[in-house]
Amino acid sequence: MVYTDRTEAGARLAAVLACWAGPDTVVLGLPRGGVPVAAEVARGLRAPLDVLVVRKLGVPFQPELAMGAVGEDGVRVLNEDVIRRGRVGDADVAAVERRERAELEERLGRLRSGRAPVPLDGRTAIVVDDGIATGATARAACRVARARGARKVVLAVPVGAPGAVEALRADPGVDAVVCPLSPGYFEAIGGYYLDFSPVPDTEVSDLLTRAPATRPPGSGPPEAAADDPPLVDGDVRVDGGRTELAGRLTVPENATGVVLFVHGSGSGRHSPRNRYVARLLNEAGLATLLFDLLTAEEERDRTYVFDIRTLANRLTAATSWSRARPELDGLPVGYFGASTGAAAALWAAAEGAAEVAAVVSRGGRPDLAGVRLARVRPPTLLIVGGRDETVLELNRTALRRMNCERELLVVPGAGHLFEEPGTLRRAAEHARDWFLIHLDRALRDTLGDQRLPSGEPGRSAD
Repeated sequence: MVYTDRTEAGARLAAVLACWAGPDTVVLGLPRGGVPVAAEVARGLRAPLDVLVVRKLGVPFQPELAMGAVGEDGVRVLNEDVIRRGRVGDADVAAVERRERAELEERLGRLRSGRAPVPLDGRTAIVVDDGIATGATARAACRVARARGARKVVLAVPVGAPGAVEALRADPGVDAVVCPLSPGYFEAIGGYYLDFSPVPDTEVSDLLTRAPATRPPGSGPPEAAADDPPLVDGDVRVDGGRTELAGRLTVPENATGVVLFVHGSGSGRHSPRNRYVARLLNEAGLATLLFDLLTAEEERDRTYVFDIRTLANRLTAATSWSRARPELDGLPVGYFGASTGAAAALWAAAEGAAEVAAVVSRGGRPDLAGVRLARVRPPTLLIVGGRDETVLELNRTALRRMNCERELLVVPGAGHLFEEPGTLRRAAEHARDWFLIHLDRALRDTLGDQRLPSGEPGRSAD
């Protein structure tokens, strides 16, 4: 793979990063070459764009060896081990920091042209460069983003040296590394671009100026791109039985069904993968409810993650709550479960307290539903990555124990988290089609075709 230029590389990278889109996502480009790439990523994710300038703090007698880095807002991260082994005193560290911070402020002033920085507190920061060779600058940038308050830090580059990519994936300061191209024989970064011309400061400043206005966390995306804006799109408090749960409800105009997302493994409504799937369902005319099955305190106790009975009971209560919402009146309900959340979805569907029209499991653990698998009645689609061998076998066994309309779909090349390029979209499209077919059928059965155009099974996914 060779990229035409940084703009094309950014557009390709944006497609791979689609699962990280969300109202709290911000894209940070490393100057200078990373900013044109980041601009395309920000455009593709409809996220704010900012520049992330870091300055390495080099050991005084060996400047190429980093003992730390500085960023704006007074952020400083130090490698105490390097400082100790290099016997660098506090005064020497302070002198190096003063020099590098002066350079940092001067460069920020040049690039930002008076623009205020995008706040990172509690947000997902996607740090973008045009490539990584050693990974030293990228590692420092990710740590600075974390120190500025980012809740999650994702490093995204079009191309990277395999060793550097793997080292960054193991770095505790980086939540995820997205790198579509990591050739075994790595040349210079510029060797993977037809046009790798230097990027002047004026271009960086212009890209930042033309970027969408910044938004506070949780305020939602900028101007809506859809022709039919959502009837409802906002945070809600969901009745989970004895516990009130935080959620996000989106109801498109003329919705034909509602899908409740059942998160697993301690995940919640902010899951980038489930938000990606939800957006695809919204575009197809389905309402979605993403909500936290666990409270913040419960998330710290891993035993709750595998308490399938409790999770299923809360899902049942949330289903009753959603049926009482006027925006969702009469809409058939589907469950989309991931990991342990899939077991909770099947458990709740088997109990039958809340009638469900369809269930989809992505990378799920249906085996944790136990004997209730045989009592599941809604049509169920099990989606598993082809490389997720252990979970795939568990799903095959579960499929044999079920008696409802069911199907096992394997996405080739996908691992457990569907992080590989294009795999999450394929899984999401299969889930969308399953829900459109079965929720449409349930709606017609309930309302006698009164709310749907005759002869048209549901809404087009395009």
